[in-house]
Amino acid sequence: MRDDTRRRAELADFLKTRRALLRPEQFGLPVVGRRRTPGLRRDEVAQLTGVGVSWYTWLEQGRPITVSEQVLESLAETLRLEREERRHLFILARGMVPVSNETSDGGSLPHAKNLQAMLDALGTNPAYLVDHRLGVVAWNESACHVFGDFSLLSERERNRIWNIFVQPSSRQLYVDWEQAAQHAIMQFRSSYDRYAGDVWFEQFLADLQQASPEFRSWWSQHNIQESCDFSYEKELHHPQVGRLLLASTALIVPIVPAHHIVTFTACSPDTAAKLALLGQPAHFPVLTRSV
Repeated sequence: MRDDTRRRAELADFLKTRRALLRPEQFGLPVVGRRRTPGLRRDEVAQLTGVGVSWYTWLEQGRPITVSEQVLESLAETLRLEREERRHLFILARGMVPVSNETSDGGSLPHAKNLQAMLDALGTNPAYLVDHRLGVVAWNESACHVFGDFSLLSERERNRIWNIFVQPSSRQLYVDWEQAAQHAIMQFRSSYDRYAGDVWFEQFLADLQQASPEFRSWWSQHNIQESCDFSYEKELHHPQVGRLLLASTALIVPIVPAHHIVTFTACSPDTAAKLALLGQPAHFPVLTRSV
């Protein structure tokens, strides 16, 4: 069975199960005589959602029809879906999650205290949390020692790909800056493909193309070969301790699937010693520049 056919079949089953959990009394609908259908009927869901009965029937039958984001939002409200259920609905119906379902400007990050505690527990190993826009939204102290104090940066300056291409200091930090920049592009391409057409992504892309000739040239190449590479080595030239050889690993956060934690571990005893040294404020204060 083709993937899209399987996805529509899963969508049909999901809608049926959620419809069966609801009762007409919850919506003030009249209950006349004996009902053969557990939960709401298809025509009732269609009425509450503001769509045609035939259209909703086709959706629940797994037919290949176009479903807009607005209609799915209304359907999710009708079915009283929780956050993860709503996300599941969008993936099954459209193969993607709307940006509005992700943590964005002004939104609160689920389990933020636990995630921060996890980052802090990594000690001298730098680590930060990246959102679906590749913006760094949480970090530990070691990350500030290596990459600069994130708390002093604007939201745009904390964006990984903006930082690499626009901040001059990043070119000094990465021994192979072009490799780091190309890898960042492939990661951003992976995110952009999921949210193509979103206002934030389109404006950010236009601004970055204007700000960086290298990005503008490389972006047009559509290189996605390593976009799913979750682990690779980075060689840095730190302004205070010199060469650092780190292995970076990206870990998906199940409670916020669009986010991932990036950890950096020492590839040599020399690097491990330097990370420990950077963690001693008396010797090296936190960098105040962006890298």
